[in-house]
Amino acid sequence: MTENKISYEIRGAIFDVYNELGPGLLESVYQSALLFELIERGLNVKSEVPLPVVYKEKKLELGYRLDLLVNDLVIIEIKSVEMLMNVHHKQLLTYLKLTGLKLGILVNFNEDQIEEGIYRKVNGL
Repeated sequence: MTENKISYEIRGAIFDVYNELGPGLLESVYQSALLFELIERGLNVKSEVPLPVVYKEKKLELGYRLDLLVNDLVIIEIKSVEMLMNVHHKQLLTYLKLTGLKLGILVNFNEDQIEEGIYRKVNGL
């Protein structure tokens, strides 16, 4: 399955979660619900995937984690904040760079209209 097809499935799952739960809950709730939805759609999803940082060939033991990793191809970064900041977008782009993956989805579930809270980030696609 290509990144674009996975992205389409992710978007549908995000809409389902949002329509069921609405805005205003903790990120962990949306992460669990989205994990469930994506697995129900037949996707291979990992949650809280450790993200190593390598600096000058030295692996730094840090606590970075990917919220969700879908089919080992697409990162989903989940937020539930009043307003996304520039740093949230940069965070996902850095995760893509560190992993070498090409596509990430940043979603803020704390929006009045969920389509305004979904951002597709690419790394060389």
